[in-house]
Amino acid sequence: MNWIVFDYGEVLSKRTVALPKLAATLGAQPAEFESAYWELRPPLDAGWSDLEYWRAVGDRVGVPVDEARSEELTAIDVEGWGHLEPSSKELLEALSEAGAALALLSNAPVSFSRWAREQDWMRHFRVALFSAELGCAKPEPEIYRILLDRLGAAPEDCLFFDDRQSNVDGARALGIKAHVWHGAEAAQAALG
Repeated sequence: MNWIVFDYGEVLSKRTVALPKLAATLGAQPAEFESAYWELRPPLDAGWSDLEYWRAVGDRVGVPVDEARSEELTAIDVEGWGHLEPSSKELLEALSEAGAALALLSNAPVSFSRWAREQDWMRHFRVALFSAELGCAKPEPEIYRILLDRLGAAPEDCLFFDDRQSNVDGARALGIKAHVWHGAEAAQAALG
């Protein structure tokens, strides 16, 4: 069986627009907040709790974060990533209707994976893997090995789309066919 594997953030979804609201909620300067948000994201995606993450962000910008504030920030953050690109959604629906074997491999925290699993578009995926649930993240080789094991597939039987070159390179290092995401139309062309 041939599998088509998609990343989520900035592939299926639009880039989050929640950063200004998150900064304001935390009472932080936007530029300082955004720097901390992105720099501390890898540990969150690899399994940190939301509270650990937001406390680390808060420490970086000089604002204490308690559990209630962490929950508020998490809700805003998840909602910010929750908007599928219409063209990506159409591509998923078309591939699913055609019987394609679709999988999702996303660097994302547990709070996001819980939200995602409740969304209607998740029905298109036979397998969905989220990094924080696995304790490792792209581009680590382990996450691609887990993917192949869960799919029961050889590397050459998978085509993977991700917006980051480092993640594409990580997949290719294990023999997975992979492309940097340049939109649904380009992906359709790559799929032949």
